[in-house]
Amino acid sequence: MAKPNLTPLEDALDHLLSEAPVVAQIETVALADSLGRVLAENHYVPADVPPADNSAVDGYALRKQDLHGDRPIPVSARIPAGEAPKPLEPGTAARIFTGSEIPEGADSVVMQERIEVTESGILVQAEVDEGQNIRRRGQDLTRGDLALAKGTQVRPNEMGLLASMGVARVAVLARLKVAILSTGDELVDPGLPLGPGQIYNSNRFTLMGLLTEAGCEVVLCETLRDKREATRETLQRAAEAADLVITSGGVSVGEEDHVRAVLEESGSLSLWKMAIKPGKPVAFGAIGGTPVLGLPGNPGSVLVTFLMVGMPYIRKRQGRNPKPLSGERIPADFTIDSPSIRREFVRARKESRGSGPVVAAYPNQSSGILSSTCWADGLAVVPENSTVSPGDLLTYYSFAELLS
Repeated sequence: MAKPNLTPLEDALDHLLSEAPVVAQIETVALADSLGRVLAENHYVPADVPPADNSAVDGYALRKQDLHGDRPIPVSARIPAGEAPKPLEPGTAARIFTGSEIPEGADSVVMQERIEVTESGILVQAEVDEGQNIRRRGQDLTRGDLALAKGTQVRPNEMGLLASMGVARVAVLARLKVAILSTGDELVDPGLPLGPGQIYNSNRFTLMGLLTEAGCEVVLCETLRDKREATRETLQRAAEAADLVITSGGVSVGEEDHVRAVLEESGSLSLWKMAIKPGKPVAFGAIGGTPVLGLPGNPGSVLVTFLMVGMPYIRKRQGRNPKPLSGERIPADFTIDSPSIRREFVRARKESRGSGPVVAAYPNQSSGILSSTCWADGLAVVPENSTVSPGDLLTYYSFAELLS
């Protein structure tokens, strides 16, 4: 059992999602600029796709009943794609190409590899079934059907589907505006020399990449120095510029951890400390009416907590249709001897063995080991109060699924 002051992951997510208003602003963008955006309205099919029966192959359109043993069938027409064909003359075939409209009177298309061309016509060298190699009108989409629902995130697949319906401009929700605040006097931007006791600010760039992948707009990136008033001023300024403020560090119990204290003093704090490992000191609250998600400062914890807590919250804010994580059940190829009261998310990857796939863990699971996140392809879940032996089935989530 988790200690009473540690919130289980499911309870924390329920709370965050109940406090996740969808972005209200809608904008219209060109279809070419819609990748990654979230549809703000339903899209119904305006006309059948394809608009007419067409050929699935290069070959010859004919009527099956006109096939008579070894007698050649004369070719009476040539139908290139993009031209409306004339009705097929009885007893003949038409040369046809992929995507070309099927002429009236034809009921089959024979691919050219099954045809022998002679001076007097074509000989079909295969069995013919009515309807073969014909893509029927409305086979893909039927007029009036719902093609894409509001809340769908646009991928290249959806871009193509919208284009197939003739859609040139798309109504989408405005991007979620996010401010990133990193805490610590020890942080130095990459490219500058390090002084004694200083480290480079890696969390800012991890979060920038994650938020860009998630389809957000990063509107502010700053470093918070370990001063209470400076933290308060910067948090308030970030809250005015953004729909969401994400901090890294400053939410634990140290004397220089000011983010949590400022939220309690000048805003609100509704969640603190979660029963997950790594990432116990996650905080959630608001300042100036803008939600603040406080992540731990260790690099490994930032990635894990963003994926497991931040992404579900962001999806809800973006108005995206819910899609439960599925994961995979894969045998472990590592050992954990000491059970934890917290659910552990192990940086791991799938590997092939002679007996099939296994999930292997990075040897050092310290939350400060950032290289583990590059070695790994996902997270393996170790339930609370559990040990792990090789062969035990664990749930494994790929980074791709967690970010989708």
